[in-house]
Amino acid sequence: MVKTILITGGTGFIGSNLCKRLIQDENNKIICVDNNYTGSLDNVRDIIDNPRFTFIEHDIIKPLNIDEKIDEIYNLACPASPPAYQGDKAVFTTMTCVYGAINMLELARKNNAKILESSTSEVYGEPLVHPQVETYRGNVNPIGIRACYDEGKRCAESLFFDYNRIYGTKIKVIRIFNTYGPLMDPNDGRVVSNFICQALRGEDLTIYGDGSQTRSFCYVDDLVDVIIKMMNSEDDFIGPVNTGNPGEFTIKQLADLVIEKVNKRNNKNLKVIYKPLPADDPTQRRPDITLAKSKLGWEPTIKLNEGLDKTIEYFAQRILSEEQKLVNV
Repeated sequence: MVKTILITGGTGFIGSNLCKRLIQDENNKIICVDNNYTGSLDNVRDIIDNPRFTFIEHDIIKPLNIDEKIDEIYNLACPASPPAYQGDKAVFTTMTCVYGAINMLELARKNNAKILESSTSEVYGEPLVHPQVETYRGNVNPIGIRACYDEGKRCAESLFFDYNRIYGTKIKVIRIFNTYGPLMDPNDGRVVSNFICQALRGEDLTIYGDGSQTRSFCYVDDLVDVIIKMMNSEDDFIGPVNTGNPGEFTIKQLADLVIEKVNKRNNKNLKVIYKPLPADDPTQRRPDITLAKSKLGWEPTIKLNEGLDKTIEYFAQRILSEEQKLVNV
């Protein structure tokens, strides 16, 4: 029996990886929805001609009408890197989180579909609990420059749980921690892509702050595994559940590892430069994944060392391709 799955944000980094994984099952029909603000059709170019794949250009701030019956919705649509969601895009980001959640929840109600919300570790703000557990309510600045994303996602979680309580909507809520891997946008401003692209181009790596702040990096294949496991979990387990790799590294450690790998690859002589830390940038990030282990039987398997090798190779090929295009213009 064919299952029709709608993925918002489907041309983005995580969304496109999810599309490619789910399309491998011949019983799945994928409807990919994106306005391509931070996503790109290039990310799904290799599956766009698949008869079980449909792309719809649409902004989920506006209601979406689909003629056919939808079985599952993965709501991944939202800019997730600070350069993309701050500044003059802040109101747009909040609207995507809130109006987008309402519109997708209404679509789920109409179709009696199961719907998964991709929330974020940013709901914990500058955490006073470490590692972060799902019961921790967070320490978020509601008027800061990151609030459009942090509070937008917190509101989206609230909407999902209210739809579940009031209308019986079948929901799943995950909280995604830092994720990296192929199909990342080289200009999205995230630390892994920043470091790798700077290193491959022979530029000094830029650290904001003193580099002592920590992050936990999850390779995208591991994340896609847990997203699908969550969607397919028992109906009474709705989350929220942390999804990420509990391995914790300082930003300086990450920079040193990227430099080591790219120096070996390209015989570069790279170094680190430091700039002021942006406002409200969290100093610690590490998920407690006890719940994901016990309820979903999941934990990440790809270590940072291995994942960086794969990601560096992806960006090396992408940068080479872009340079060749410029030469041929």
